[in-house]
Amino acid sequence: MRKPLLAAGAVAALALGLAGCSAGDEAAEAEAPETLRISLVPSVEGEDLSEALEPLTEYLSEGLGMEVEGNVATNYTATVEALGAGQADVVITDAGSLYNAIEQFDAELILRDVRFGATSYAAVGYTNDPDTYCDDEPVMSTYDASGIELSYCNGIEAAGESATGQGPAGVEKLAEAEGAKVALQAATSPAGYQYPLVAMREEGLDTDADIEQIPVEGNNNAVLAVANGDAEIGFAYWDARTTVAEEVPDIADKAVAFMYTEMIPNGGVAVANTLPDDLVGELTTLLDDYAESSDEAADVMFDLVGLSDWTAETAEDEILRYGEILEQFAG
Repeated sequence: MRKPLLAAGAVAALALGLAGCSAGDEAAEAEAPETLRISLVPSVEGEDLSEALEPLTEYLSEGLGMEVEGNVATNYTATVEALGAGQADVVITDAGSLYNAIEQFDAELILRDVRFGATSYAAVGYTNDPDTYCDDEPVMSTYDASGIELSYCNGIEAAGESATGQGPAGVEKLAEAEGAKVALQAATSPAGYQYPLVAMREEGLDTDADIEQIPVEGNNNAVLAVANGDAEIGFAYWDARTTVAEEVPDIADKAVAFMYTEMIPNGGVAVANTLPDDLVGELTTLLDDYAESSDEAADVMFDLVGLSDWTAETAEDEILRYGEILEQFAG
């Protein structure tokens, strides 16, 4: 259970009464920290990170009526380590680190990241061999985030409409990939490696013996490997073809999306289980409202952590499922 937030004076006034209470009662009446410490991994580069963080921490400090300190972590794992060591009260981090924070330190997930209106995304299987991997003729649908039309088959999108990117869909066609050259990203990539390998294994493929793995770096190169004929299948996030559309204007012809994995969760915000309920509620509301609080805030949020919003609809089951996926690649 979380602790109700009491003002410092109220806690002092109750001190004598607490002396005869149980440990559980004492825990129930603890104070909020003097300084709320947030650990995050900014997406900005080449600038003073303390200045980049300042608009967010000032906004929270004013709204909460307490000092808020933003600490830059070197990577997402470091945010969880800071939480576990008592050096951070709040972490803004990726889905895998959220899972670890929940499992290892009983952290509470309070918000999920929103990118272009979505809290999750699919890994996409792209192919230059639609005769093998498509049961129908590819159709063109609009990818609204960039406003361009791209190709899809197996009914994963509807012709002439806005693409939705919702998976899983068309996954059964992965069974046709035995003997194929498959472009895969680093083993730490959810969309470029982890979710696709799990999907192939669930369709009966031995991903070590039944396919030829073609290592690539980055989502753009996974798409280019397909477009250039170096691999007949490649995996990347939805829809990574936009990253090479200028370089390869006919990318819709050279790389057809034929399947979506199950949805991969965005990251979010988690808090230590030592924070009082009232403080957590206030913090959740303030962060949830931040992107809409001003045009400057929306710019700061996108520039700082690459997000368009946060939402209190946490869909924690997606985070826990991601943990199950991660465990398959542990060690």
